[in-house]
Amino acid sequence: MSSLNNPLYPVFLKLHQLRLLIVGAGEVGYEKLFFILKSSPDAQITVVAPEVSSDIKALLAQKNFRVTIHQRSFAKSDIEEHDLVIAATNIKALNAEVRDAARAAGKLVNVADTPALCDFYLGSIVTRGPLKVAISTNGQSPTFAKRFRQVLEAVLPQDVPQLLQNLKLIRDRLTGNFTEKVKQLNELTSSLVSEEYSQKS
Repeated sequence: MSSLNNPLYPVFLKLHQLRLLIVGAGEVGYEKLFFILKSSPDAQITVVAPEVSSDIKALLAQKNFRVTIHQRSFAKSDIEEHDLVIAATNIKALNAEVRDAARAAGKLVNVADTPALCDFYLGSIVTRGPLKVAISTNGQSPTFAKRFRQVLEAVLPQDVPQLLQNLKLIRDRLTGNFTEKVKQLNELTSSLVSEEYSQKS
């Protein structure tokens, strides 16, 4: 497939129902943990590392997150009780060991800053209440994804949460079959992409 295409299929994971393992608690581990908790504060996370950075300790002190720290070296048995794995160290050999153990156990794994070894990526995320938009460049430029996130954050109206709540109330009150409901909702929301709405926002 051409490198100009992106074959990834985006999904939204319920991390409060899954078990996530992060190996590494330095600068790389902190970055992964920070953005995961920012988007999914109820995520179930286990962190394994011989040393834990002061940044991670300060982050976890802010709130009663569902994060368990094991301050020791990684063991292959750590993989067994988890659904997803992130290798987040600056030691390539250790990251490769984590990746191999995860793949052998049939777990999906992300290896920091090594797209070729990843089963999934952690994209940039835009959140407005219940609205969540994930951005991916298929590992080619995380910096562009970050900048595009900033663009979306700047242009999305602040009243999106209220708008979505109102649309849910309307949807719940609609009658008729599925096709009729979809038609009514399409007509109702057509103004969201109109030039007039764009100028107002």
